[in-house]
Amino acid sequence: MPRRSAAVYRRRRLVVILGLILVVAAIGVGAWLLIARPWAAADTTTPQPSSSSSQTPTAPATDTTSPSPSATPSGEQTPAVVACEAKDIEVTAVTDAESYPSGAMPKLSISLTNKGAKDCTMDVGSTTQVFTVSSGADVWWRSTDCQENPSSMIATLKAGTTVTSKDPVVWDRTRSSVETCDQENRQRAPGGGASYHVEVSIGGFPSLSTAQILLY
Repeated sequence: MPRRSAAVYRRRRLVVILGLILVVAAIGVGAWLLIARPWAAADTTTPQPSSSSSQTPTAPATDTTSPSPSATPSGEQTPAVVACEAKDIEVTAVTDAESYPSGAMPKLSISLTNKGAKDCTMDVGSTTQVFTVSSGADVWWRSTDCQENPSSMIATLKAGTTVTSKDPVVWDRTRSSVETCDQENRQRAPGGGASYHVEVSIGGFPSLSTAQILLY
């Protein structure tokens, strides 16, 4: 049997040594994986909240010996504003002048004074207003005879204050009636210094006096 050369034995030893190295390396890598577990940090699933984290935190107990003030005042602290009563409201007819030259139209307004000790509310819209112009016992004109588009407006009247309507009602110096609203030749009120009296009511509260005007 022929003898193998030294080179052949060296190659075999090298193969054996390399194999031993690979085995040892494999054993070491496996042991490191068991200890470190690097995949645990790569979990892509969304963690579900635990039962304790999903519950609403309990508010701290309040010291009952020193309660916090209420954010909104109670009904007893701020009583509701009530409707005005006739005894508390003074109604006055107001005119923009005392006398009017020929062709000038009187402009009529309302003054309201709350003489009561408390604020109150009432409807001050045109729906509740009635102006009346008279000469003696003869009623010449009422603002409701030919009124168009009346409206309501609830207002609060402060105690001890006086308010006056901003948009006056204009008397066209004619005799009014519901039958003649569309007529252009309605009877005109005499001038020449003739005296007329203006009274008003609002919300069922009448003025206690009248305002006198003269037409020329």
